Amino acid sequence: MSIADNIHRINAELAGTAARLCVVTKTHPVEKLEEAYAAGARCFGENRPQEMAAKQPQLPPDVEWHLIGQLQTNKVKLLAPFVHTIQSIDSGKLLREINKHAAANSRVINGLLQFHIAQEETKSGLSLPEAEEMLASEEYRQMQNVRLTGVMGVATFTHDEAQLRREFQQLRSYFEHLKATYFADDDAFRDISMGMSGDYPLAVAEGSTLVRVGSAIFGSR
Repeated sequence: MSIADNIHRINAELAGTAARLCVVTKTHPVEKLEEAYAAGARCFGENRPQEMAAKQPQLPPDVEWHLIGQLQTNKVKLLAPFVHTIQSIDSGKLLREINKHAAANSRVINGLLQFHIAQEETKSGLSLPEAEEMLASEEYRQMQNVRLTGVMGVATFTHDEAQLRREFQQLRSYFEHLKATYFADDDAFRDISMGMSGDYPLAVAEGSTLVRVGSAIFGSR
């Protein structure tokens, strides 16, 4: 199957659901990204800021760049001129840095709060109390250049469907709680980014609005 075939197949599967596709392009050369673009993909997810900053000028300006990997505060400035969404906000310190660099570029950058939902300690993310402390703070209320648009989580790497469903349900419940408590009047807060190549159909069934798919499109590296 070609890259285009895979993208068309996944988009057909997502038709009629709340979810859209974010193509995970990390480690793939620009030629493959151009194939994905030609097949209609516009949301590209990268893990590494340097790699994203190198690829961005080589692709059309209507690409929606999403950073999906962990982001160190000292790398925010690389992305601030163009990044659409940072999906991996896992601290108040990072949120503050994004707001600062977005302001310096006269932009508003979208962000997702990343929650720890997996059974694996190596995965990063916020707990619900940590997120609430951030959202309730006066500092957050003053931020003009970062717009929180939802939540993100990385499930455990497992074939246990029941466990995956529990983790996806947990993230959805966090989203619903935050939406009701902090974003009730904010239409922009609407994304639940969950599900990857191995588990996205389950994630979509549990309410994902954004699936991050790489190897099911490009093949395994």
